[in-house]
Amino acid sequence: MSPPPATTTLSPPTTAPARVPRRNLRLALVVIATAQLMVMLDLTIVNIALPSIQQQLHFSATNLTWVIDAYVLVFGGVLLLGGRTGDLFGRRRMFMVGIGLFTVASLTGGLATTQAWLIACRSVQGVGAAIASPTALALIATTFDEGPQRNRAMAVYAGMSGAGAALGLLAGGILVDVASWRWVLFVNVPIGAAVLALAPFVLPKTTGRRGTLDIPGALTVSGGMALLVFGLVRAPTDGWASTATIVSFAAAAILLAAFVVVEATSRQPLMPLRFLANRNRAGSYAVMLLLGAAMLSLIFFLTQFLQEVLHYSPIDAGLAYLPIPVLVGGTGLVVSRLVRRFGTRPFLTAGPLAVAGGLLWVSFVSGSSTYWMLLGPLVAIGLGMGLAFVPLTLNAVSSVERHDSGLASALLNTSQQVGGSLGLAALVTVAATVTRDQLQRASSATRTATSAVMRAAVSAHGTHPALASAHQLAVAATVHGYQEAFRVGAAGAAVAFVLAVLVVRGPDHGVDIAEPISVV
Repeated sequence: MSPPPATTTLSPPTTAPARVPRRNLRLALVVIATAQLMVMLDLTIVNIALPSIQQQLHFSATNLTWVIDAYVLVFGGVLLLGGRTGDLFGRRRMFMVGIGLFTVASLTGGLATTQAWLIACRSVQGVGAAIASPTALALIATTFDEGPQRNRAMAVYAGMSGAGAALGLLAGGILVDVASWRWVLFVNVPIGAAVLALAPFVLPKTTGRRGTLDIPGALTVSGGMALLVFGLVRAPTDGWASTATIVSFAAAAILLAAFVVVEATSRQPLMPLRFLANRNRAGSYAVMLLLGAAMLSLIFFLTQFLQEVLHYSPIDAGLAYLPIPVLVGGTGLVVSRLVRRFGTRPFLTAGPLAVAGGLLWVSFVSGSSTYWMLLGPLVAIGLGMGLAFVPLTLNAVSSVERHDSGLASALLNTSQQVGGSLGLAALVTVAATVTRDQLQRASSATRTATSAVMRAAVSAHGTHPALASAHQLAVAATVHGYQEAFRVGAAGAAVAFVLAVLVVRGPDHGVDIAEPISVV
């Protein structure tokens, strides 16, 4: 028998949120959606600038991943705590704290002159985003009435979450081409300032409720995730059997096990385990985790493929992703209307299947591929993400008490960010290992021929044949690593499809979203 809907034993908010005048509702949605867009943009906008950052700040290929992982890892690790701060101290107040922190970190990060400086600022950005993002979603629940009004607002929020990552690539390409890589961070400053200026006038004020923050839970889960990602990133260079790798994985396992114990025994846990007892909600979190891994890894590898193999400029690489935000946003709006009639399940199952198909399709790219060979996979992935995001968002925040909406939304965002961080680390490891093995085999097979070429004469203005051959081998090995990473990502999306079919249960013949979606 399915468990009953989750309830909470904690005390309710001390005061009800003030109602927002109807004339301000649209502006409130603009503020919330803009904040979410800014947070999601930063998941990918820096990707397009990675070659420029690497050249100017002298990052190694391995350390370069920390420019992305520092943000994603801290974002995912602190999201639960960030969501809880809104419940305890007031959502509007913590929303503004998060946006302010994010904006200041963006400014200082754009001024970075060393690797450590940039990575530290990216980490602080992650903290700000972890506070702002879940409180933004919770503000939708307190600002918009249940029914079509809230459903439309959820659709816009989900569209920003889904499209923001791809739009970041387009914006990043333009900024890197027109200005410099620093502007992918500076661009957040005027946006954040505008959100901070409008928030007090258009968002409802809440006072929160009594309670304490679960600091031990936050430290154990954040530390465990950081060590797990560190082990995955370092394994290709240090070796899977190296002391550093083994210690990282062992310490991660200990800390994550400690997190479960802390949450099971805490009176006010960061993540009440009862939230995961609901199969519909837990299944939605698992699907989001796998889709987050697939999406961020696609963007990381395909961006480098476009610029380093096909020699796209940053702006051309950004434009190449345009089908994804267009389809995610458009499909999300359509799904938000159709879900009232057909329920969430048809869209939640079709979405991951389309993503898996698109990732498998893109794994057949080669150094001679044209953009038209990439367009089909990008369309499939954009369509799949658009189909999945709205149902996942609705399932995550349905049938929870109002004062737990911050936690519910934080868990959904945590699933996406933790999935992205772990997926990126794991697939970078896959790609690096495959590329290294491919180069070793190719080098062994061609050593004799290359030695003969090295003794050949070099024409006065030509390129040495041996160097050209070595470059071609390196490109082919790199592309092969990308292909395998895409295939592993496709397998992850296929698992998300299986979970959506077997675990997530929704109404068979539609649902009136004016009432909370039944998740039992």
